[in-house]
Amino acid sequence: MEQPQFPPHFLESLDQTPGFDHTDFIQVHQSSIPPTTIRINPNKKVSFSGAQQVPWCNEGFYLNERPSFTFDPLFHAGCYYVQEASSMFIDHIIKYIKPNFDDSIKVLDLCAAPGGKSTLLASALAEGDLLVANEIIKTRVPVLSDNLLKWGNANTVVTNNDAKDFARVPGFFDVILVDAPCSGSGMFRKDPDAMNEWSEANVNLCHQRQERILADVYPALKEDGYLIYSTCSYSMEENEQVLDWLCEIFGFETVQIPVDKTWGIVETQSEQHKAWGYRFYPDKVQGEGLFAACLIKREDSGNLPSYKRKFEKINTKEIEPLRKYIINANDYHYFKVNDDWLVIPEVHKDSMLTLQQYLYIKKSGVRIGKMAGKELIPDHELALSLIINQQEFLTTELSREQAISYLRRDNVDLQTNYKGWSLMTYEHHPLGWAKLLPNRINNYYPKEMRILAAPPNLP
Repeated sequence: MEQPQFPPHFLESLDQTPGFDHTDFIQVHQSSIPPTTIRINPNKKVSFSGAQQVPWCNEGFYLNERPSFTFDPLFHAGCYYVQEASSMFIDHIIKYIKPNFDDSIKVLDLCAAPGGKSTLLASALAEGDLLVANEIIKTRVPVLSDNLLKWGNANTVVTNNDAKDFARVPGFFDVILVDAPCSGSGMFRKDPDAMNEWSEANVNLCHQRQERILADVYPALKEDGYLIYSTCSYSMEENEQVLDWLCEIFGFETVQIPVDKTWGIVETQSEQHKAWGYRFYPDKVQGEGLFAACLIKREDSGNLPSYKRKFEKINTKEIEPLRKYIINANDYHYFKVNDDWLVIPEVHKDSMLTLQQYLYIKKSGVRIGKMAGKELIPDHELALSLIINQQEFLTTELSREQAISYLRRDNVDLQTNYKGWSLMTYEHHPLGWAKLLPNRINNYYPKEMRILAAPPNLP
């Protein structure tokens, strides 16, 4: 194969970068195919034949071949997420630092879309923890919300705010992940078109943008809280130099994350403050380019302002008919948005009020549905959530062909004598709702989430 046409001066710019091997780097880009990796939802387990585990993530697996994820109902059920293996290192970091906290924690994923690292965090956190997944770009928020919806956790909030908006909640978060916008050189093998966007000027521009984002979100991290910083760039300007800047300007202290030497990860230290960083090169690991680091904040963030809003007082008689649909129903706070009923874990009620006061929220907890008299009109979020009490609903198990028809919102060839709302399942994993009628079914799979591609020839 021909040598990849790297951007001018790109290779020369990396020659002094820690762990960079000029010859091996070129060879892996011209001769190897990026591995296909998925991360399993630990609450909706599935298995893949012959899959090998990603060393730094228990739920991550390399697949022998790339299946058609679009036409796998289990993908739409939120049983797994297709994610690049190197990015799963965040799981290793969060699980290393989490035991340092005595109580439940609040975590912010600042640049969260499309949701790979947010679903990873959701899996790593306990039910008593809170995850806020934020996306700055409004048009990218729906895909983030959809992926977290499929993952099923109730302790999750999706926001659409600029980094500077989080200064309104000083010291609110115990951990902040900033997977920063970058020049993208770590994706060259997976996405060769990214080479057209790379330039030394763009690297410098990204460096400035990264510093601005970090400075803006800094007040929201509590004293002794952790900042996880990552990019998919190889450039030292976007990585080690940013760590030195954080240590110099804000007094962050470095955290060394233990790594197994056999993993092939390159450990580095920044020039001035010797801050630890972790570099992933595709010629050394089974994955794409990544840089990650963890730091701890030592400065007091000041007092969090008190919230003024309150949840609308709800008559307990209104809530009572909803409880049977929720597992451990007493552990949740019930509230309404227009006619829709939603729930969040009771332990996050006060946090929710604070977030509502100061930030723009797009999704929170789990939307249960609407009450029409004594009947619940269930929401799609309830179907895919981890808190649904499936015993209270009729379920209809679908074949793969039927499931794909359902996910396309096509007519589903189904013979049944039952009537009413049914949870449509595939291999016993919920996909969504349908209403069964004597001579047809009404498909309630969300239009915006349906499969648009033509179906394959099924066996």
